[in-house]
Amino acid sequence: MNLLHQIQQKFRAALADLVPDVEPYVAMIKSTQDAKHGDYQANCAMALAKALGKKPRDIAQELVNRLDCGDLLDKPEIAGPGFINLRLQPTWLAKAVRAIATDERLGVSLQIARTYVIDYSSPNVAKPLHVGHLRSTIIGDALTRLLRFLGHTVITDNHLGDWGTQFGILLYGYKNLLDKDAYAKDPVRELSRIYIEVRHRMGTDDEDDAKTPIADACRAETAKLHHGDLENNRLWQEFMPHCLAEIHDVYAKLGILTFDHEHGESFYNPLLPGVVDSLLAKNIAEPGEGGAIIIRFTKDNVALVRKRDGAFTYTTSDLATIQYRLEHFKPHALLYVVDFRQSQHFANLFEAGKRWGVAGVEMTHISFGSVLNRDGRPISTRKGDGTELIDLINKAIELGLQRYEESYVDRKAQGHDVPDLTTDVKRDIAETVGIGAIKYADLSQNRTSDYKFDYDKMLATEGNTATYMQYAYARNRSIFRKAELDPATLRADPPSVSLDTPFERALALQLLKLEESLLSAVAEYQPSAITAYLWDLAKTYSGFFQNCPVLKAESDALKQSRLLLCDLTARVLQKCLDLLGIKTVERM
Repeated sequence: MNLLHQIQQKFRAALADLVPDVEPYVAMIKSTQDAKHGDYQANCAMALAKALGKKPRDIAQELVNRLDCGDLLDKPEIAGPGFINLRLQPTWLAKAVRAIATDERLGVSLQIARTYVIDYSSPNVAKPLHVGHLRSTIIGDALTRLLRFLGHTVITDNHLGDWGTQFGILLYGYKNLLDKDAYAKDPVRELSRIYIEVRHRMGTDDEDDAKTPIADACRAETAKLHHGDLENNRLWQEFMPHCLAEIHDVYAKLGILTFDHEHGESFYNPLLPGVVDSLLAKNIAEPGEGGAIIIRFTKDNVALVRKRDGAFTYTTSDLATIQYRLEHFKPHALLYVVDFRQSQHFANLFEAGKRWGVAGVEMTHISFGSVLNRDGRPISTRKGDGTELIDLINKAIELGLQRYEESYVDRKAQGHDVPDLTTDVKRDIAETVGIGAIKYADLSQNRTSDYKFDYDKMLATEGNTATYMQYAYARNRSIFRKAELDPATLRADPPSVSLDTPFERALALQLLKLEESLLSAVAEYQPSAITAYLWDLAKTYSGFFQNCPVLKAESDALKQSRLLLCDLTARVLQKCLDLLGIKTVERM
């Protein structure tokens, strides 16, 4: 149930013969920030006044006269220079809330289905996942869950870095710096160590521009791998099972959905010569310096597709990936959840794809900022200061358990009826709280912004945090335990809904804005739109809870109505958290 869409439809009809294109003006209808201005506000009269040569208030009045409010809206009010304030009719609002109680989808309609291929996480293998992989992994997972819930087909691909220059670094390190005992004990850790050591000796963060003997040796190992060298291919096959097992263990801990595909760069290697030949044949690529093959975008902006030594590049591999995905998946959209530092690469890639003939397919780089350390600097594994993701997760779980124990003692001392829980149940709560805190702290940011990794803020029980949302859900469920009522009975036969107080009305309105918030999140590929909605819902529910007695309501009918609002709040909280990949618990 999309309230905004229904109101916009009414304005489309009112605007129909005023201007040739109504959509820019329909888009000016927004939710209000202050309830005293109504539930929604149409701000299009000022813009229309310029187009029609009339006064804004006169335009606003004409729109109000043309508007068919039906049983949806009260009579609109004109304010200021021409703002049109819109308020939903109470009877319509009450019926709409009662209607979604019986709907497993909570009033969210299925959208016209599209097919998306989402490329996310995409770690370089042969070293443990680190905190830098966190954002791509959980943003991609959240978008996958959201798009699937809305009815789209989503094909997920973990495009593993298993064939590029970093493997040349590992091969050189293995042959020259390996600690055999350490490798036998923990292959991934030893490979990570030698990777960092070789990068340090190369003396640069850009292996392609490094001008040292070690850099040349690493590039030579990469070229040998690409050209089928038996020893390098044997080592590559030896490294891969260890690496994948390590990565999958961390994904399982995070509750990340299983990928549909994990096609690494190696998968596309047989296609790369054909890609370069095709680019040359279509005059998209051209010879560069020293026998290299390049695509020229501007005088100073070129992309290598084949190096002087014959090795291929990320651009070549990514073009082969586009070709494969278009042929096999027939997508409407290709989404790449990769950090902002690759913005130029993807701008070049998409431009090269268009020149190559890719048309009618959305190609979007879903960029995101860095995870910063306490000093405000981006964490970099290349410099050896990257936090391993599994250590970060385990620390969050331990802190989650500590916070739970502290809360338990405090509530017990305050006389609350706090049940004694088993160690296993406490551990489950700690995992839910700790992992949820990490995910929510990330997803609640505008994804293009950097953020500091701070356990205290993540695990706070007040404010816009997962812990607060999980606690709001658990507190809600406790109402039904106290009432000894199964909420399923309310869903099967919903009672009439009373919205006589502003707190009840505000909560009902917020519950009905679920679809609107989810579509907003999809429109910009911004999971933070969901966390913003959750924060508004949690605050609105808190106001309702403090001002509207539920179990001690004045009448049984009012009690049933408020119980229904409570249950719907819990369901929406749980659904939104699930779309973010975050679990809930019944008790906290």
